[in-house]
Parts: sequence; structure tokens; C-alpha cells
Amino acid sequence: MYLKTITKLTVISCLLLHLFACNNDEQANSSNKEIVTETFIDKQTNNEPWHKIEQQNLLYLQLDTGTVTILLADFFAPKHAKYIQDLVNEGFYDGLPLYRVIENFVVQGGDISEQKASSVKRTMKAEFERTIHAQTPFSLVQQNDLLAEQTGFINGFAVGRSVSEGKEWLIHCPGAINLARGNHPNSGTTDFAIMFGTAPRHLDRNMSIFGRIIAGWDHFYQVKRGPKEKGGVISDTSKASFIVKAYLGSSLAVDEQQTVYLENTATPEFEQRIIKRRKLDNDFYQYKGNGNMDVCYFPIKIKFD
Repeated sequence: MYLKTITKLTVISCLLLHLFACNNDEQANSSNKEIVTETFIDKQTNNEPWHKIEQQNLLYLQLDTGTVTILLADFFAPKHAKYIQDLVNEGFYDGLPLYRVIENFVVQGGDISEQKASSVKRTMKAEFERTIHAQTPFSLVQQNDLLAEQTGFINGFAVGRSVSEGKEWLIHCPGAINLARGNHPNSGTTDFAIMFGTAPRHLDRNMSIFGRIIAGWDHFYQVKRGPKEKGGVISDTSKASFIVKAYLGSSLAVDEQQTVYLENTATPEFEQRIIKRRKLDNDFYQYKGNGNMDVCYFPIKIKFD
């Protein structure tokens, strides 16, 4: 198993930029020109302060350390969201390890053995970015961000924009989860990577983000780390943290479902909250900053009923 792991991780040179994305599954035949999704779904189009999350978009990873809740980004990566839902409903992720964990970078999990049977598994066409739609309710956080012409929020997710190109993409803030892949953009299959501690934004527009953690951070931070000298790979997976069970909110009986609300990031009240945070409007701050703000540092509120 370890030799297969080394092969899997070295096939694309295993540079730090790509380490978490290494995957030696057969590449899809689609060309690089086919990596943009044009799907346009807006969930937060009214002025209600909260948006009720659909149960099928609540993904629960019951780890041996506790349960982590992930919000799926079906509005931006609909094909990936549906694919993950199908894998979860099949029980594919149950019992699989978090086999590669690098402190302050990434947690990668999935079928390191590449032996688990699945009737769902396939290579996925990338959903890295999409065309900007004028009617999308976009809440601006920063103009001329270091790595994007604009940053802001859509449906509670951090988004980068290139207005000059007419493109937008989800940002790799801490907790973002993407589908691991090899060199080819359309080579992702089942393994996933969750951003752990930092925001590796050099990966933006290079990976298909399909969700983000919204609860269970305390359990997530307890996962077992891998040795740095081995690129974070835990060669003996019996010593790794693992997924006891993955399930969707929609798979639970109605009386067992948890109602989750996400702050509506398309309201005037939310925009005012951005302005207040930008000004550091609190007596604690002696230096009020320069007016710039990191989109990954702006928390989106969640509430549970």
C-alpha cells in the first residue's frame, strides 16, 4: 500500500503546490478548454437575514474524533456536489482514512488503496470557475485584492473575481474542500482535500471546490497528523484518523434532521457589517488599518435550530 501511495504522490512530481491534489487515476479525455461551468443558481435573492440550508446540501463527516458539518456549494459546482452526494449515499467514504495531513495546510482523505468498489466513481470534468452573471448578488469585500481584481461573497462562500476576464471562482479559505486531482484538470475521482489552517490561494482557479466546513472545527483539528518528511502521508493507515460514516441531512428521518441557517450575504445589513469590519469600528483598535480586508478573515454567521 505504501509503494502505491508513493507512486500516487510522485506521479506529478509532488511539489508542495500539488501535494494535496496528487491522484493517479486515469485522466479524462476532455480538453483544458472545457473547465468552466455556466450553471447559475442564486439562493440568497431576498432580504431575509437568514437562508435555510437544504438538507441534501448538509454533508456530515462522522470522524473518529467527532462530526464535521460541510455545506455543499451546489450553486457553483453542481456536478461535483451531486457526484459527492451520490458517493456519500452509496456509502463510499465510510471507513476510509484521512491518510495525508500536513499541519497548517491540508487534510486529504479517501481511498488511498484505490481498491474500494463503487458503481458511482468516475473522473470529473473540472468546475474551477464560471462566467460572471450581472444579476448575481455579489457582496464586495475588496477591490484590487492581492490575488484577484475583486473578492466578496456569493451565497455565503468567499469568491474571487476577474472583471476584466468576466470570470469568478470560489476561494480556498480555511475549511474549503475540493476534489483531489492529478496534472490533468479533469482527472479528479473520489479523494478530497480540506484546507487546514491557512488559505492556499495559489490553488484558486486550479481546483474544483465543492463545499466548506461550517461546524465541527474542534473535531477537525484533532485529526492525526502525518510526518513532514513523508509529505504528510500516514503510511500505516491504521494509525490515521478515519471517516466512521459520511451521510447527508436528507438521509435522516425528518425528526432527526438539524435545521441550519446561513447568514444571507446579499442583504444591505450584511454590506453594513462589512463596512463596519473594514473600519475596525471598536475602541480596542488604536490603529484602524488601511481599509483593506482579507475575505477569508470575514466570518459568515451560522445558526442551528
